[in-house]
Amino acid sequence: MGSQDAIPRSTVDAPPAHYVMKIQSFSLLAKNSIERYESGKFEAGGYKWKLVLYPSGNKSKNIREHISLYLALDDTSSLHHGWEIYVNFRFFLHDQTNDNYLVGPDTVRNERRFHKMKAEWGIDQFIPLRDFNLASKGYLVDDTCAFGAEVFVCKERSTGKGECLVMMKEAILYKHLYEFDNLSKLDLECYDSKPFNAGNFKWKIKLYPKGKGAELGNYLSLYLALADPSALSPCSKIYAQITLRILDQKQAKHHFGKANYWFSASSHENGAAIFM
Repeated sequence: MGSQDAIPRSTVDAPPAHYVMKIQSFSLLAKNSIERYESGKFEAGGYKWKLVLYPSGNKSKNIREHISLYLALDDTSSLHHGWEIYVNFRFFLHDQTNDNYLVGPDTVRNERRFHKMKAEWGIDQFIPLRDFNLASKGYLVDDTCAFGAEVFVCKERSTGKGECLVMMKEAILYKHLYEFDNLSKLDLECYDSKPFNAGNFKWKIKLYPKGKGAELGNYLSLYLALADPSALSPCSKIYAQITLRILDQKQAKHHFGKANYWFSASSHENGAAIFM
């Protein structure tokens, strides 16, 4: 939201309804190079929140000589894409001399929209440090101060649509060996390896000794499959590069095939029906 000094402010006698963050030895934050401080979690309107304070200004926004103060949603990872809530909030600063509170901004007519990509709102220039440090103002007394917040959820909305694509910068190579004895005597249609972990998912190798589908009786078929496809949500999918091999135990001239596949709950098995 706006970072101008002309933020509507008022003075009230009642303390904030939802959270108070008291700070003792405020000057030691800057002396110890603590540029950002997050409060503990508090609940309001059915959600968890926290206050985020920059005691010398938010350097990432090139703010100097001011206190920056923000309201942030805690743990948005549990919220699905397409979710959003509209919030009215106010910040409080305790005037210890007069025992009242400086309040701003008033967002009743201009609520803020919190969503997956914007989970933090606030004021870049909440108060100039020169005013905050003035003894006559009563905000900082004996190096102690108190900030607060009121948070009111006025509207919730979920489109139920959206997705998040996560790519691994440096994919790790995983290998798994599946050994068989008496291959010629195997009489089941399919054999599964024990599940193994790769890329935070469980997989298994599937061998069809006499082939699969239209190639039954003509080829040996080999596949890689998700061990528990039901663990994936219906909309999730995984992109994997796989190499399937049958080892040449004498001359090391292995027979292999390499391909890229998308795996999902509805397409959890990929490989080659015509493998050998």
